[in-house]
Amino acid sequence: MATITPSIVKQLRDLTGAGMLDCKKALEASNGDLEEAVVWLREQGIAKAGKRAGRATANGVVEAYLHRTGDYPPQTGSMIELNCESDFVAKGDEFRSLARELAMHIAAAAPRWVVREEVPAELVRQEREVALEQARNEGRPEAAWEKIVEGRLANFYKESVLLEQAWVREPKTTIENLIKEHISKLQENITVRRFARFAIKE
Repeated sequence: MATITPSIVKQLRDLTGAGMLDCKKALEASNGDLEEAVVWLREQGIAKAGKRAGRATANGVVEAYLHRTGDYPPQTGSMIELNCESDFVAKGDEFRSLARELAMHIAAAAPRWVVREEVPAELVRQEREVALEQARNEGRPEAAWEKIVEGRLANFYKESVLLEQAWVREPKTTIENLIKEHISKLQENITVRRFARFAIKE
């Protein structure tokens, strides 16, 4: 068992923003390995965030982002309404920073819906039919068609649904998990209510 010194606990706290006690637990669980402790904290935070889902989010912010390329006027932009439980959190830098990050992500990644439940049923049916036709045309065995269709539909959701997209800054993290990490850190439920994206040439 590695010795957990106050300096390494502080180092982990500076890296993650987690509480001292949580940092000590993470280092104990990972035998003093700093990188593993960061992963442990993220996993614990995501697990805890699930317990806050469903709590009312009546406060929040509207954030906008305009993408600039050199001296050229912005041609892509986005707006997002990000909600939380209290005005105290809504006014905080951490929450506002998350809203800005999400607005930037939306401008870059062009999601169409917040969650998969918002995707029109008719469009899902069409995507299924296209995926099935592709599987047939590729000569795949009939027994594998349903699995292939489900896999391609999952990819469609990952491309089109905000919470299922890979975060543009860190593709190993989904937007849903990015939000859950902030739920854990801020100790409040956080939800994306709606967003809009604007692009001149689209």
